[in-house]
Amino acid sequence: MELRSRRCPSEQPSGGPDCISVLPDDLLLLILARLGCAGAAARTGVLSRRWRGLWPRLRQIVFRDVPYASLEAALGGVSRPPPPVSLLEFRVPDKRLPGHRRPDSAGINSLLLAAAGLEPEALVVALPSHLIGCTLVLDLPYFHRAASIVLDICSILSVPAGVEFPALETLSLSCFLPDLDSFIPCCPRLRTLRLGSLFLGVLRLNSVSLQELVVDREAGLTDHISIVAPVLRQLTMSFISSNPSISVSAPMLEKVSWRCCYTDGSIVFGVWLLEEVLLRTTETLGQLPSLHIHFGASSSIFHGEVDTLTQEIEKHMIAEFSVLELHLKTSGHVFGALTIHLLGMNRLCTAMQKIKVILQRSAVKERCSPDCPCESSGWRVQTISLTALEEVEINGFEGDNHELDFLKLVLRCAPMLKRMIVKLSDKASASNYRRTKLYNIFRANSSVEFYVYLSSGLMHGSQNCLST
Repeated sequence: MELRSRRCPSEQPSGGPDCISVLPDDLLLLILARLGCAGAAARTGVLSRRWRGLWPRLRQIVFRDVPYASLEAALGGVSRPPPPVSLLEFRVPDKRLPGHRRPDSAGINSLLLAAAGLEPEALVVALPSHLIGCTLVLDLPYFHRAASIVLDICSILSVPAGVEFPALETLSLSCFLPDLDSFIPCCPRLRTLRLGSLFLGVLRLNSVSLQELVVDREAGLTDHISIVAPVLRQLTMSFISSNPSISVSAPMLEKVSWRCCYTDGSIVFGVWLLEEVLLRTTETLGQLPSLHIHFGASSSIFHGEVDTLTQEIEKHMIAEFSVLELHLKTSGHVFGALTIHLLGMNRLCTAMQKIKVILQRSAVKERCSPDCPCESSGWRVQTISLTALEEVEINGFEGDNHELDFLKLVLRCAPMLKRMIVKLSDKASASNYRRTKLYNIFRANSSVEFYVYLSSGLMHGSQNCLST
């Protein structure tokens, strides 16, 4: 059987152009663009002379894993507009360099100027912290066409006076920008702003165009937040603080995810330490807007002002909500005084439709001292007005006397209560005596629907079928 060489009809016996290389330039550029990396596109020049001058004409320029020392020269090889560069992206490899080889401010500023010369419509720059120091001061040049800018640079960013970004709509910064409040007016069309963990502890923002703000600062303390954004619709905040000053003026807010983690012991209530406040207003899968408050109990006794706790939590109520979730690491302590104090807050007692209490206990048996201030009888006889409350859920219920007293108080103060869900701990699930005391309370309040679940997740009883 005779084997014949399969050649493209256009290929000459002497080694003429291959089938792909004879395609028009526009089609070859589409092929190079599908490679997703300008470096890979440049290496196609080894195929034939036909490919060598094509990659600089790409309008989506992406450099990945190109050494920093070669990057500016690579940018210099890109054809200048027109047509405009739709995307310019370069990410330098995350490799540690000796101190004497690290780039300085002048070198990186020159690189940014070279990028600005290409007039990109979208810019992405990622320089790893191992490459540059956090003390470098970099000048952000003029990108007059850019509608989107992403800067992941562990440095201090400075914006020279008079520089404006008339087309900028989306900005993502993971760098220090001390003059953020004065920079925002230079972006009259800014719609989306994302700030990473490296901005300073003070956030001041005033924008008439901003519609979405995302702040993720999980390192360092945030002391002051001031936001004035009349058309802001989405707000995502995550930060750490001890006693933040918070002011948010955003009357058009629709979606909020707000999370503040507190340093140990900064806000206290007796033995209780405030750990986290989380506000979510996005309604997904039928979930209502909710406020989540996390407390942990300490072996020490603190003497914090009651009003201080109230004022601290009210700072985070920047949007309406109708569900309160309390996460309590009890360490054996009585939680009634704390819980009743929170439910008595004006913003809570009149708005809460649902209360969920999650009792978290360690595997080690816990018990507080007999004279512990958490066991204060005063809360049992208090009266609070829970006029909007329709549902209560308690997870980890053990059936101790103080927990039963808490249920009685809620039933007495919530005239519109329709449903109560109790999920028992292992201890209560195994005790007929504890369950019987719980069911006795239910039988005395027949107008409310009751549902009891064992720690295994199985329903043990309901209003119409109470088991013992």
